[in-house]
Amino acid sequence: MVAENRYAFAMLDGFPLSKGHTLVIPRRHIGSVFEASRKEITAVWTLIEQIRTGLMRTDSPAGFNIGLNDGPAAGQTVPHLHIHIIPRYAGDVEDPRGGVRWILPAKANYWDRRDG
Repeated sequence: MVAENRYAFAMLDGFPLSKGHTLVIPRRHIGSVFEASRKEITAVWTLIEQIRTGLMRTDSPAGFNIGLNDGPAAGQTVPHLHIHIIPRYAGDVEDPRGGVRWILPAKANYWDRRDG
């Protein structure tokens, strides 16, 4: 555990995509972000801000992807709400444009598509 508060805690991801990849997890067992109370949402975002501040101080990432998978169709494999904080570093991929849009690769590259 790297941070905690009354309603949530943060821990390093067991299968990190980048240095500092962290999960923020509500203490109450819920599967979906839509089941979280306002207090839980506030607690989770408070930890996200704390983790970001710490990572900026220690590792100086160039950006972040912050996201979650909500439901099996969205790729959720652990049935407990958790939010990924994935630090991004300059040059970690050849072209980072599109970010999370790459979950549907055929639709990700919208900037090169031509209508008609």
